[in-house]
Amino acid sequence: MSTTLTTPLPTGRQHVLELGGQRAVVTAVGASLREYTVDGRDVVLPFDESEIPPAFSGAVLAPWPNRLRDGVYSYDGKTFEVPLTEHLRHTALHGLVDHATFETTAATATSVTLEHVIVPTHGYPWPVRVRLTYTLTSTGLHVTAEGTNLGATTAPYGIGFHPWLSPGDGDLDDCTLQVDAARHVTVDDRLLPTGTERTSGDTELRSPRSLRGLDLDDAWIDVVRDPDGLSWIRLGCPDGRTVAMWADAATMAWQVCTGDAVAQIARRGMAAEPMTCIADAFRTGNDLVHLAPGASHTITWGLALL
Repeated sequence: MSTTLTTPLPTGRQHVLELGGQRAVVTAVGASLREYTVDGRDVVLPFDESEIPPAFSGAVLAPWPNRLRDGVYSYDGKTFEVPLTEHLRHTALHGLVDHATFETTAATATSVTLEHVIVPTHGYPWPVRVRLTYTLTSTGLHVTAEGTNLGATTAPYGIGFHPWLSPGDGDLDDCTLQVDAARHVTVDDRLLPTGTERTSGDTELRSPRSLRGLDLDDAWIDVVRDPDGLSWIRLGCPDGRTVAMWADAATMAWQVCTGDAVAQIARRGMAAEPMTCIADAFRTGNDLVHLAPGASHTITWGLALL
């Protein structure tokens, strides 16, 4: 008797959300945003459901975003070690959930909620539940992420997100970029923070400027908020449209990457990453969330095509 095996998708179950001309696809693996289009126009770079997400496309970055030096940190008087995932720079990159399978806890035609409880390990011994809700609204895509400590001791925690914004049919060099932030994070040759500086020259992006010739994999802090308490990144595209990304008061930093050194992207889009803390926060403590037993932390962000 033969058995037919079904090869599982590397992205897992697909959740398709639709509202008017908007369409979003969220995957069970990593709770990733695989597609988001408005009237057929890509807002983020899509990837195939049978493809391992390239360059963290659409990923949730928790319980830390960005890089952790040497994969080693100390917390509450104890030292912990997590696996290195970026061996070239000897860092642990983007947390523990980008390839984890999230369970679906609620779903409608326009919204889906997925959650995953981080399994305690020697390197991160806290059971933190990460819950994501993606919702299409009349003003665009809204995303809420809630981290809850289910353990008995306080957990270090941070979160970020990794969509690659699409320039449509145009070229990234013909786009403009605006980032609502006043300080730029300086880094060493491992892209780990060495300090901050006031924005100037190529790092001054509070007004739109051309991306032509700009090779970015940088973070900005001291985010600037509008009267509604939101900070924005705006990618002005050659077709006259603007991909606008906003994030609420829980966002303490923006990371921007143009993908020049990322072969899988090859400057086809630009990563815009709202983060609660910058790289190495588990070691420096800068903007680190100390999640008490039973406590939750929430961050909300969204995308729109203007």
